[in-house]
Amino acid sequence: MTKARAASRPRLAMLFVLAAVCAWSMSCSSGAADPKQGKAQAAGPPRAVSVAVAPVQKQDVPVYLSGLGAVTAFNTANIKSRVDGQIMKVNFREGQDVRQGDLLIEIDARPFEVQVEQLQAQLFRDQAQLRDAKLNLDRYTSLIPSGSIAQQQVDTQKALVDQLDGTVRNDQAQIDSAKLNITYSHITAPFSGRVGLRQVDPGNIEHASDTNPMLILTQLQPIAVIFTLPEDVLPNVAQQMRRGTLEVGAFSRDDQTKLATGKLLTIDNQIDPSTGTAKLKAVFDNKDNKLWPNQFVNADLLLETRKNSTVVPTAAILRGPQGAYVYAVNSDKTVEDKTVTISLTQGDTTIVTSGVNPGDTVVTDGQDKLQRGAHIEPRGGAPSRGTTAPVTGAVQRPARPSEELPTPESARGTSRRPASGDGTSSSAAPGD
Repeated sequence: MTKARAASRPRLAMLFVLAAVCAWSMSCSSGAADPKQGKAQAAGPPRAVSVAVAPVQKQDVPVYLSGLGAVTAFNTANIKSRVDGQIMKVNFREGQDVRQGDLLIEIDARPFEVQVEQLQAQLFRDQAQLRDAKLNLDRYTSLIPSGSIAQQQVDTQKALVDQLDGTVRNDQAQIDSAKLNITYSHITAPFSGRVGLRQVDPGNIEHASDTNPMLILTQLQPIAVIFTLPEDVLPNVAQQMRRGTLEVGAFSRDDQTKLATGKLLTIDNQIDPSTGTAKLKAVFDNKDNKLWPNQFVNADLLLETRKNSTVVPTAAILRGPQGAYVYAVNSDKTVEDKTVTISLTQGDTTIVTSGVNPGDTVVTDGQDKLQRGAHIEPRGGAPSRGTTAPVTGAVQRPARPSEELPTPESARGTSRRPASGDGTSSSAAPGD
């Protein structure tokens, strides 16, 4: 019996060891499964992504072309004296608006008046000599039939008459010249405009050969703006000019204040090969004198207005391997990527011809967190503006509702840097 107990002890020890190993394995398995189960319970349903959305609308979109320009006076005159003399009177104030024909400066005309009297006396003398020569010619002519006078003497008298007649005409021309100098002594405004700073004072002697003008007169109403546009857009501009007058808006240097509205007058007859641009000239009434010569302005040419266009915010446009697309919001607050065809990008507004319809809702911010079928939670806030790429010749303008008449001032946007015709931002491709 003692031997049997001794033999069973090793077996019991092995059983205890196996039981301990099984218990430890079971505890490890249960411990590893519990965290997974906890994570699965913590995950729950998918979390909604907070995004900004905007509706797809049908609007009239004005198409603008923007260029840098400078104001140019319609007429500028450097007024100088055409005669020598002393300035007797200055009849204007600096900065005064004058009308055509107003007397500006008076130069001493007394020397020319005396000269006129002298020339008139000389004319009177020469006219008397001419009358006497004509009477003698008549007498000589009457004696020819009787042979009492030689034909040569008659011809000489006739030449004398012609000579004195020329002298009389020369005297009259000198009188007219002296009278013209009297007229030049009274300097008048050649056109209506604004007088600049005065550069002469009464009492000074003015010479016709002086290089500096006595004053500068500029015409401010109307006034012109010369600006440049890329040569690629000139055919479209010329085509629209044949259809009617094109409006041009002039904006301040900081591009925030509209100064005046005018019309396009003409396109220059050549392109600058060094810049690839052409000059265009617009005319403004400038009734309020907001434009001044040599002032730097930003000129916006209203090329056309596209009626009833389907538009989306430019921030909603994304780029992927399949081209441009947007995230459209479904009724169950999930998103679906839709490929769109871009017709034109005008600032914060993009015209699309296919892919979405008016009344649809698209995501304008937070697209980097989305994929097809993702749940969203719409939130307020303006869409991101860092999604447009600049292109020369276009100017950003917001779209206008189709029932409103677009104007350059009302259609003006806050950002005016040009946007591309397919302007989009880079993001994940659809379905990534």
